[in-house]
Amino acid sequence: MKKYFLLSLLVFSLMSCRYTDSFVTDDNSKVKDTVDNAIVGDKDKDGCTATAGYIWSKINKECVKMFSGLQLNPAEDQANEDETICAYVLFNEDATQAEIFLPNADESILLQETDKGKTWNNDSWKLMKNIGFELVKDNSIIFKGDSEIGKKITKTDNQE
Repeated sequence: MKKYFLLSLLVFSLMSCRYTDSFVTDDNSKVKDTVDNAIVGDKDKDGCTATAGYIWSKINKECVKMFSGLQLNPAEDQANEDETICAYVLFNEDATQAEIFLPNADESILLQETDKGKTWNNDSWKLMKNIGFELVKDNSIIFKGDSEIGKKITKTDNQE
């Protein structure tokens, strides 16, 4: 008798937990609870997981980690260590297009190659390659960086 009571209690507990997983609205549509929404809300409109560092690339037509592209530091602070205020550049396979990811911008900016391997631009932005890269807006250098892909380390732990 005790076994049946414990089994009934266990089954009831499982069923009651299952009930809280979803709720039904007045129009009989099912709505997920806040725990499920937090997990689903982690993805942006293109299905990229933002908390894992992914963002939609218009050039690649897939979710990418923008931090794996060229990092351009703010022109006035080249020793910058804060990756969140940097711009990042991704190129398509033949480098005829460049995609710029600016800090605090909702969408990337596409640039077209205008001088083979040296200049990409659109209406107000220009990416130029000399020794490194410079991102220019309305004739002012906004971001600069070298040709190395990935995170830039400007300081070391070693004291000289």
